Amino acid sequence: MNKRILSLAVLAAMTAPLTQVQAAGFQLAEYSATGLGRAYAGEAAIADNAAVQNRNPAMLTYLAGTQITAGAILVMPNIDINGEVTYTDGINATSAQDIADDAVVPNFYLSHQLNDQWFLGLGIGSNFGMATELDDSFRGTQYGNEASVTTIEINPNVAYRINDQFSVGAGVRLVLGEGSIGAKSSADVTLPPQMGSLKVPKGTTLKYMEGDDVAWGWQLGAAWQLNEAHRIGVNYRSAVDQTLEGEANGFAFNPLDPSLKLAGSMELSLPATAEIASFHQLSNDIAVHASINWTDWSSFEKLEAVIPALPTPTQLVKQENWQDSYRFALGATYDLSALSTLRAGVAYDKSAVSDDNRTLTIPEMDRVWVSAGYSYKMSKQLDLDVGVTYIFADESAVKEPRPGIASDLTSAPFGGTFSGTTSGNIMLFGVQASYRF
Repeated sequence: MNKRILSLAVLAAMTAPLTQVQAAGFQLAEYSATGLGRAYAGEAAIADNAAVQNRNPAMLTYLAGTQITAGAILVMPNIDINGEVTYTDGINATSAQDIADDAVVPNFYLSHQLNDQWFLGLGIGSNFGMATELDDSFRGTQYGNEASVTTIEINPNVAYRINDQFSVGAGVRLVLGEGSIGAKSSADVTLPPQMGSLKVPKGTTLKYMEGDDVAWGWQLGAAWQLNEAHRIGVNYRSAVDQTLEGEANGFAFNPLDPSLKLAGSMELSLPATAEIASFHQLSNDIAVHASINWTDWSSFEKLEAVIPALPTPTQLVKQENWQDSYRFALGATYDLSALSTLRAGVAYDKSAVSDDNRTLTIPEMDRVWVSAGYSYKMSKQLDLDVGVTYIFADESAVKEPRPGIASDLTSAPFGGTFSGTTSGNIMLFGVQASYRF
């Protein structure tokens, strides 16, 4: 990776090579096709295959022998922005359709039982990611015209079975990220005399940043087998602190030469997360499961770039003012036969921003998931899984500049004020294979 992330957050709706609105903020939930089929309900308490370590390393103690799970999830978003811009030429309608491209999120997991008590695991996937782009005809690009992030997470884990009731697990997380973010003038502008009377043509880069970083985090998990039919799992993932270093250019950094590239850096902490989940075997054929997830998005207050070459090195990129988000999921599993299994689930994913703080850069909305899945045992060793989810994203208001937000107010002169809505839906298709040795 030869680029340095300057704003892995504003760059954001991130994750493997992906686009989004799947989970709150730029968080990705798509770690397995098995879980996708039940809207990821009960994940920290279910051990279908080696993918479980992504949501709770303690559940490795429920996997015998050596197992490999690999798959991919196709993400097909349809995100639109509609509204109007008020500028010197009056009030004009403007829109941007389908601002996020389709993407594939791959994953790979390995588990190995050392003995009756100790278990090892390795996961490779992504937990954060995004890519959005607004074309030049949209008259709100002064607040942001593109954002992209690719993250890869390598996650070795270890688990220990204390006794028949309790298990614990832990892992380290190596997170590699790459991304970019930009904003352009959406009109031909002549600045007032107090700002130098400079002429800024439409399409001039106001801010652009790109780069990459590598950072470490960790996770802890535990499982409690209440009895033969009921189980509870909990998991906590630490924040991952990024020191993002790379290049920046644009009118905001150098009015006389917006194309001049400047070295810079930015501190960014990918938020901590936690989950509590339950699994209940109601009969020989039917089980139900549930999850509550929390993400510490309130830690995402603002993005500041440090560019040593500037007279004022610390530059406010974007004020965010996010809030903690919660996700609630309920699912069920039905064994059709000894060889095939059906899954279904629903979930409500709360937005990480209030109506007052929603921005065009990250189209963040409340979401409702409806999911279904199917598994088939090809042999004693091989399972195949498919999952599908449809995500309804609420139509939500967005206005920029937001009152009193300095990063918005400095963008308004380059195209006017925007008022409108963001809306969309997402289709997810997952396939997966699991093999036991």
